[in-house]
Amino acid sequence: MNDSLTPAQIAEHLVLPYLNHAVRMYESGYASRDDIDAGMRFGCGYPAGPLATVDERGVGAVRDALLDRYAATGDHLHQPADLLERLAADGSTLSEDSSGAAPAEPELRHEIGRVGVVGTGTMASGIAQVFAQSGYDVVCVGRSDDKVAGVAAAIGKALGRAVERGRLDEAGKAEVLRRITGSTSREDLADVDLVVEAIAEDLAVKIELFNDLDRICRPGTILATTTSSLPITECGKATERPEWVIGMHFFNPAPVMKLVEVVTTELTSPEVDETVRALCAKVGKVAVSCGDRAGFIVNALLFPYLNDAVRLHESGVPIETIDEAVKEHLGFPMGPFALLDVVGNDVSLAIQKELYHEFEEPGFEPAALLEQVVAEGRLGRKTGRGFHDYAR
Repeated sequence: MNDSLTPAQIAEHLVLPYLNHAVRMYESGYASRDDIDAGMRFGCGYPAGPLATVDERGVGAVRDALLDRYAATGDHLHQPADLLERLAADGSTLSEDSSGAAPAEPELRHEIGRVGVVGTGTMASGIAQVFAQSGYDVVCVGRSDDKVAGVAAAIGKALGRAVERGRLDEAGKAEVLRRITGSTSREDLADVDLVVEAIAEDLAVKIELFNDLDRICRPGTILATTTSSLPITECGKATERPEWVIGMHFFNPAPVMKLVEVVTTELTSPEVDETVRALCAKVGKVAVSCGDRAGFIVNALLFPYLNDAVRLHESGVPIETIDEAVKEHLGFPMGPFALLDVVGNDVSLAIQKELYHEFEEPGFEPAALLEQVVAEGRLGRKTGRGFHDYAR
């Protein structure tokens, strides 16, 4: 049993595979060194990115610790990445590796003046607020007048809190709200320059929407999806303009979280990609670039670590001990079980299943206990009980 592990050993047990996954992601060319580190810093609030952490700890030290772990477990996920072996042999660091050149500062290759947002949930409201606060006219499209009114109410409430805290005055609040127009008709998206959809995470529903947007929107309109797990390529195939389809994965709450994962398919135009990255900077966000693959950067690194934490608890280590060890020794803002409960254990399980299906790694199979808590309806904070109890 692992209940005799010290807090420092618990933290090491969880962080080493995470660091190895990040090195492999960089080694594969999927994302740049800077984007991987920025993704985890701005998407999860970590004090440092995983690749910077490897350099800080020492490439050789991380390689040696993984070798010991691999010898004990035989798990392929614990075998040091080839790049770690090479850099350790050379005595060099990830920051000195020259295989990933830094991209040039992005520019707007297509003019963006008017933005459409499809959806009326928390994410859609937040995205509409982000663009309106940055000076863009926004058309919000929902299924009913009540849903559309709910978006305006949610944004008004959020701006009201900003006024109370002295970050905005009443005139500024009124100006932001003036820029937002609600509609129940997708036809009102005909003259926008960018559409960002934030509807249900259901591929069939999204494909139907993109097919409709292809009919409605004028040529030259960028069509973006906020999906965190579904294949963007399939959304592009639903149109006659796949080169104009891209992922803009905002993090919740969108007005607060700085990160946007900009996800390109094999058909996405480089000019569309560059425009979206430049637009993110204009609205105060940090854009990181990656390809259309399950988990993108952040979820692909985050959820295997969370799954490992559940397995560690299954082996006998108390939940509270794991959460505290991670916060104390890794400096992460939340322990893994507290974070699972915030995300929602059902959402977490769905993402882990996608990663398992995509990468076919035995070590990515969802932990049995994660399956169990979902089956029992213990979904986290939203149900009052998950790995922790919030009903008290």
